[in-house]
Amino acid sequence: MSGITFDAGGLIALDRNDRRVLALIARTMELGMRITIPATALAQAVRNPARQARLSRLIRQAGTDLVALNGPDATAVGLLLARTATSDVVDAHVVVCAQRAGQAVVTSDPDDLRHIAPGLPLMVL
Repeated sequence: MSGITFDAGGLIALDRNDRRVLALIARTMELGMRITIPATALAQAVRNPARQARLSRLIRQAGTDLVALNGPDATAVGLLLARTATSDVVDAHVVVCAQRAGQAVVTSDPDDLRHIAPGLPLMVL
């Protein structure tokens, strides 16, 4: 595993000062691994950046990759949704990002992710 990818639930847990998430981030950084944040998941979690200091700090870290939903990823997301007969663009984008980076997903809601990608490693909060 090369690091962790956050879904919206993981980002919300960070924003709520979840100690498990803080420890996971610290350990990931200690090991020199990358943190991936799909921009679509960030869009679900961000509400008031001025008051979401932990989230803002994580995004600015040198070891964090904020991944936009660009054309190639949009195509990959659409194909994944069609293949799994699902419709959640954010979950599919999280899966695409995590699989490309070879990372586990930090999530508070594993069911949809397991349906889209049964073998994807998950870190359930």
